[in-house]
Amino acid sequence: MKLDRSHWRRLLVSGGDRVRFLQGLTTINVEKLGDGEHAWGAILNPKGRVLSVIALARFGESIGVLTEGSLGDKTRALLERYAVMDDVAFEPAEGPVHQVVEAPDDLWHAKLEHGAGDVAETDPAAERLRIRAGFLRYGADVDEDHFPFETPLVRFLDYTKGCYVGQEPVFRVKAQGGAARVLKGFVVQGAVAAGAVIKHPAKDNAGTVTSAVAAGDGTTLALGYLHRTAWEGTSVEIGGHAATVHELPW
Repeated sequence: MKLDRSHWRRLLVSGGDRVRFLQGLTTINVEKLGDGEHAWGAILNPKGRVLSVIALARFGESIGVLTEGSLGDKTRALLERYAVMDDVAFEPAEGPVHQVVEAPDDLWHAKLEHGAGDVAETDPAAERLRIRAGFLRYGADVDEDHFPFETPLVRFLDYTKGCYVGQEPVFRVKAQGGAARVLKGFVVQGAVAAGAVIKHPAKDNAGTVTSAVAAGDGTTLALGYLHRTAWEGTSVEIGGHAATVHELPW
């Protein structure tokens, strides 16, 4: 499908310090990005919590910062707050864009292409792909109460890059053996909604659903955080319905 991303916010960062600036502010190893390449990551606060989920893409003498529409103003404000003595400039990019998506993980890896898509992000088919990919929606699946290693962003964390804001708690958790909760996928044998409690034989309140969409066959596809005490096995109960647990993407 050609998934429309025209409402995404895009900001071009230029100037002689653009690589150094973004290298020290984001979880992404900007120095390793080749021209035309992109990578997903986050801007964290000093305690390692997620302030914004972003993708960075190198385009010649500029680096594009991409976010979902609701994060555009917040992300630009964060960039401007940290750009005190740096040679960087910010310019919005406009125009319709889309992603070509055939499988869930394409949401993380497919590049933006010029021109509007023919499938809206609100389309149920697009939402099913998003949930199966664990493609985060800020304010629902992740916010300032979450760490990147609790989400699918953990796949993109680079533990070899230099210092960045929030690095210390991220490295400390890795050294200590991982997170206490992790976002998982679920197939629920019935209808549930965001906020539903996840139950496991080892823990009655093992987590909470963050996103859900009807699969069209009587089941529900969902995302939710599952406590580490409930990681054994693949069966849980959500909203009184049996559910199977899936690693992301699935």
